[in-house]
Parts: sequence; C-alpha cells; structure tokens
Amino acid sequence: MKRTKVIEIVAAREIVFALAHSGVCAAFSRETNKRICFLNVSPDEVIRSLFYNKNNDSLITVSVYASDNFSSLKCRSTRIEYIRRGKPDAGFALFESESLKWPGFVEFDDVNGKVLTYSAQDSIYKVFDLKNYTMLYSISDKHVQEIKISPGIMLLIFNRISSHVPLKILSIEDGTVLKSFNHLLHRSKKVRNAELMEVSRTEFMTPSAFIFLYENQLFLTFRNRTVAVWNFRGELVTSFEDHLLWHPDCNTNNIYITSDQDLIISYCKADSDDHWMEGNAGSVNISNILTGKCLAKITATSSCPKVDECSSSAGSSKQPDHYRVRSTVAEALEDITALFYDEERNEIYTGNRHGLVHVWSN
Repeated sequence: MKRTKVIEIVAAREIVFALAHSGVCAAFSRETNKRICFLNVSPDEVIRSLFYNKNNDSLITVSVYASDNFSSLKCRSTRIEYIRRGKPDAGFALFESESLKWPGFVEFDDVNGKVLTYSAQDSIYKVFDLKNYTMLYSISDKHVQEIKISPGIMLLIFNRISSHVPLKILSIEDGTVLKSFNHLLHRSKKVRNAELMEVSRTEFMTPSAFIFLYENQLFLTFRNRTVAVWNFRGELVTSFEDHLLWHPDCNTNNIYITSDQDLIISYCKADSDDHWMEGNAGSVNISNILTGKCLAKITATSSCPKVDECSSSAGSSKQPDHYRVRSTVAEALEDITALFYDEERNEIYTGNRHGLVHVWSN
C-alpha cells in the first residue's frame, strides 16, 4: 500500500499515534522510536479520527468499514497498556446501540468528560460519561438544529420560528433545562434600555474559523492564514507578530493549543528572507496567545532542537519493521500536514505528506 499523508497525531504515555489519510493508524514507542503495531484490527477498517481518553487511559478510534459501505461510524476503546503490548485487538466496541449513519455523529468533550452522539434516523441526541461510557440522558426533538457545548452547559439551538430562534441552556451533567429563551430576529424591535455597540467591519472581518478559549473568555480567529484574538465586545485583543499559517484553510490538526490556553503552536510560513522559502520548507512557530509574541520557532536554517524520526511510516501497513527513511531538518519541515505537542515530554511531533512522523525535542 502506498504511503499517504499524516492527517492526525495524538500522543499519550510515551506512545505516538499517527493516522494517515488512507485510514491506517500506527502506534510508535518514544522509548525506541519503533512502530509497536497498527490500530486497524480488520483489513477493511478505515480509521477516521483519534481521541485520547485521559479518564481511563485509553485511545478511542472512530472508524468506517468497507463491509458497511463506509456508511456508519464505529467507535472502539483500547487501553494504552494493551497497545503498548502490541495488542490493539484487546479493545472493545462503544455505542453499539447507536446508529451513527451520516449525518449522525459522535463528539468527544474532554473538558466536561462527556460524549455526545446523534442518531439522524431517530433524531435523538445522547450524552455519555467518558469515564465508563454510561448513558446519562437523551434529547429527542426533531426541531433541534444544533448543539453547542461549553464548560458545564449545552446550548440547544432550535429551528427558526417566524421571528425568533428558540434556545435552551442545559446542564451538561444531567440535561436539566437551566434557561429557555428566544433570540428575536426583528430588526425593528422596540427596546427600552439599550447600549449600542458598533464593531467596525474593516477591523473585524468574518473569520473562516474560530476557537473559543473558555479559560480566558476570548475567541481565537483564523482568516487568510492570519490568527487573532478577540473579546466578546468585538475588540481586537491580540495580533500575532510572527504567525502566518502555512495552510490557508484552518485545520486544527495543523495547530496545537496548550491545556492552559496560553500558547499556540502552528505550522507557519518561514521568514521571507529565508532562502528555504524557495522550497516547501516552512517553520513551526510557538507564540503567546495573550501577547502575540513569538517565543520560539523551528526553522530550516536556525539552530534547532534535535529531530528524530519514527522508524516506520504511518501511512502504509505493508512496510517492514526495519524500514527507515532519513530526513534532513529542511526536509522534515516540508509539507507538514499534522502537528501535536506532548506537554508531558515537551516534544513536538509533526507528520508530512509522505507519511513520515518526526519528533522535535531539546
């Protein structure tokens, strides 16, 4: 099988997991830099995404299968210890009672320790506990258009009704309705007391994507390769001095935000005066989210941290265990397609379009 680009990297307990575009996922040991095993437990399994469940030290894979015409999402939980022993088939299936055919979905909420599933054919949302996968409650309402999750609460957005959109705020723990209200859509609504706040269109351009930083109550926005931080008043809080993203479309697999939400690590365009700009080598930039200052960067020309390479590619299940490709620093910074920062080991892992994984450490 031909190697394909790495689309997602997750690391936990001295193990690096690399998911390729082909749906093949490999686990590598950081102690030996060698491949431990593949996570695909059947030949027709195509893994779509990964989630490390810190509540029970396991890796959850979300997959589709050729035998099912790739139509339904299937989840599987495998203890990290089993993977370390090279036994990926020792895991067990999750949410087997749920029909997760498109447009159904499964969403993992690390902050609240919850899982949200949606069965499109039944129009039922269900919330599970991430610790033991027990179902906590369900929401059965065909009029729910979207659900947004924040620390401690869920916002239910219903289908528009004439002049307003019904909204409900629920407790994430038990589904109790905390507040119900309507978002009025009339522009001519009479208001007794109002504070007019005008946000300049030239200053605030609609972002292509954003991330809500709940720790600081701020928004991290992405637009045309640029990153910025805004508050609820529509005021610019931070502009970054050296953080021009390599990829024009924001992809969370190419950036990493630390758990304290104070640092952002991204694959960026290299300096314009860097001669490597003529090639495909970018840079990995580490910036402070609140100040916008660039704290460190990995480039092809500057003195950089040690770079290691996992001894087997992530994108092919046919390569022998001894297979190894040597890369220079410049080559390792070319065409990066996935990035992850291991906060415990203080290491950055990058994957590229060739299906290779590199480790950057001091």
